[in-house]
Amino acid sequence: MAFPSEEPRLPEGPSNIEIAHHMSDAAHEESERERRVERLIEIGEAILLAVVAIGTAWSGYQAAKWDGRSAQRYGQSSKLRVTADAVGTRGGQEQLFDAMTFDSWLQATLTGEQRLAALYRKRFRPEYRPAFGAWLATDPFSNPNAPAGPIFMPQYHNRRLEQAARLRAEASDHFDEGVDARDTGDDYVRTTVLIATVLFLIAVSQRFRILRVRMALLGVALVLLVIAAYTIVTYPHLA
Repeated sequence: MAFPSEEPRLPEGPSNIEIAHHMSDAAHEESERERRVERLIEIGEAILLAVVAIGTAWSGYQAAKWDGRSAQRYGQSSKLRVTADAVGTRGGQEQLFDAMTFDSWLQATLTGEQRLAALYRKRFRPEYRPAFGAWLATDPFSNPNAPAGPIFMPQYHNRRLEQAARLRAEASDHFDEGVDARDTGDDYVRTTVLIATVLFLIAVSQRFRILRVRMALLGVALVLLVIAAYTIVTYPHLA
């Protein structure tokens, strides 16, 4: 006697189609997340590139301005030194004239030629006369502690030599300003190089499709850009 065959039972639980749907939905969500992250990365890259462009332009502009300031200060320093040398030469000639006239007066006085001594005394420069009077007040012919001559007195002044000294000091100040300006320009050049490194890292990151690698490179670029921005803000700048 034959028995009717029984239909095979399907296992309970989700079907293969449902599992496939779930896997497809999960893959779709993962893909959407990756696309969102990639879009955010692209926006971040665009912002970084904009900041890099502005930073490069500003840093290059400041480097050029400071280099110009340095050249200007060096030029002013050279001009002042040339003027100081000319004025100092004239002052040295006047000082030599003072000494020679005094020696002639002293010789005429010691030999008793009073008229000749009076003539030499009239030839003293106006700046020299106060020092000469102060020197005579020390009783130099009897006082062994008297200064050797009027040019060693505190009252002695040579306007041209003093002017030459001031010009040389001013020239040194301008030269120092030129050195400082050159150093500042070099600082801006180094900052420009740092910003160029940021641009390089952004360009390299765009070659990678692995998001973590791309984000890591952008993170390094962001840190370097922050350092460059800080230096630009803290450095002195010219309008």
